Amino acid sequence: MAEGILNDLGYHECELSILLVDDDEMTQLNREYLSRDHPTNVLAFAMREGEDKDLHPALLGDVVVSTETAQREALQRGVTLEEEMALLITHGILHLLGYDHEGAPEEAVKMEAKEQEILARLGLTENKLAGE
Repeated sequence: MAEGILNDLGYHECELSILLVDDDEMTQLNREYLSRDHPTNVLAFAMREGEDKDLHPALLGDVVVSTETAQREALQRGVTLEEEMALLITHGILHLLGYDHEGAPEEAVKMEAKEQEILARLGLTENKLAGE
């Protein structure tokens, strides 16, 4: 799935890692890197930022997904775990590529639109993923 997302975005020769964790480990990572004392669904650690950004240009970074949070969110939204994971991995990859939703509202809209565009090409409907 991640390879398909990267190819769709034109990143054919890039690599990333995907780490699946439980809520306890996600809470530790969220606390350590974002000073938030709770689990979250996905974190992204970009390698194309900071002073070492040119060290390995093909390496995008790491996407970390809490499978426990993903399962809860899938149940709440009425989608399968596979669909929720597709959304979260897409979201994480977009973060690695510089998309952000926590700053300006227009950036959040741009990122969500890109997520929906990619997921539609993967065969997942926008309405189902939006929880409608």
